[in-house]
Amino acid sequence: MKRYCDKFLTYLDIEKNRSSHTIINYTIDLNEFLEFIGEDKALKDMEHLLLRRFLAHLRGRKYRPRTVSRKLSTLRSFFKFLNREGYIQGNPAVLLISPKVDKTPPKFLTEKEVNALLEAPKIKKKFGRRDQAIFEFLYSAGVKVGELAGLKVGDVDLIGNVAKIKGKGKKERLVPLGNKAIGAIKEYLDHREQRSDFLFLNKNGKSLSDRGVRMIIDKYIQSLSLQIKVSPRVFRHSFAMHLLNRGADLRSVQELLGHTSLSTTQIYTHVTTGRLKQIYDKAHPRA
Repeated sequence: MKRYCDKFLTYLDIEKNRSSHTIINYTIDLNEFLEFIGEDKALKDMEHLLLRRFLAHLRGRKYRPRTVSRKLSTLRSFFKFLNREGYIQGNPAVLLISPKVDKTPPKFLTEKEVNALLEAPKIKKKFGRRDQAIFEFLYSAGVKVGELAGLKVGDVDLIGNVAKIKGKGKKERLVPLGNKAIGAIKEYLDHREQRSDFLFLNKNGKSLSDRGVRMIIDKYIQSLSLQIKVSPRVFRHSFAMHLLNRGADLRSVQELLGHTSLSTTQIYTHVTTGRLKQIYDKAHPRA
């Protein structure tokens, strides 16, 4: 089975042009499935009942519904590939029912909280300029942490105030950058001692990883004692929410976030609608 998994992952990388982050997740999911079925299982043994047992195994591990749903989606794609390539007849995963995933509204920071976070890094401290540039970039561009970590110096046009972002499926898009973000990046690059093609570096002069960015954010969150749990994705949510609250149209926000479908962006409208209702209830004399 391992060689078929390798074929599938190669297909995702070469033909489908999936991002490295996506391929890592697929690899994790397939490895868990291989560990469950054991080394003695052959391709001919792949049947619906076996996959049902794997689904029960996932539920027994107390995974969140969203995680279970993602792992089942991986299996459906894997067996769909095997069927299309002629390795198996039919797709044994097609009838698996994913758990219901509640659409929780996105968490976001207020503008006051964002400003406190942006001002937290002190440029006189080591890595202060880098951390400030990271925070300004995340909020100014609304990018994902994986997109930020992979940035190279040449991807940022410091004169035109735009950055070239490689998103899902390695699709490229241009995002505008505010003057604050451009200024912070210039300050960081002017004082950076290490030489590298990558924009944001760790203490060893290597490209900063996704995990490294999260650790940086966690450090400042703890120092500010914010009530909300903040991740790089909260920067992205805050970026979208603040644009909509200040009058940006949904289609423009979709383009800036790199969403393929407008329905993905519409989750933010539920939050802004709730906010409008609160304002209405508070301000309207007949509410």
